[in-house]
Amino acid sequence: MESCIFCRIVKGESPCFKVYENERVLAFADINPIAEGHTLVIPKSHAENLWDILPEDLAAIHLASQKVAHAIRTALKPSGIAALQLNGRGANQMVMHYHLHLVPRVGQAPELPITVWDLKPGDMQAIERTARRIAAALA
Repeated sequence: MESCIFCRIVKGESPCFKVYENERVLAFADINPIAEGHTLVIPKSHAENLWDILPEDLAAIHLASQKVAHAIRTALKPSGIAALQLNGRGANQMVMHYHLHLVPRVGQAPELPITVWDLKPGDMQAIERTARRIAAALA
């Protein structure tokens, strides 16, 4: 996809700080990092989101993300790591090419808002109804 910045990075037309690469996946430093070591893992073939990505590319991304996460742990000694993946404008996806964020929690950095929320018991009947609808859609 010509207008996609991540596709241009894969083709070598735009620069990146490469961390890892194999035949299906590229991982590189995020240039707008939430934390030191923030890394993106993307498929080399264009897929906009979780609904569109090929199963083989999805598996390759998660296998590569584990390798990269181990490298982040070795290099930066984080106390934790967030793996964050957004789908669609409604979830605030900014680049419309599937990507997984690996965001290490290093030192006294502020909490990541997406990782902190109040646990409030839900309406069990509503939860059950929704779960049944989703399960039925899988059938």
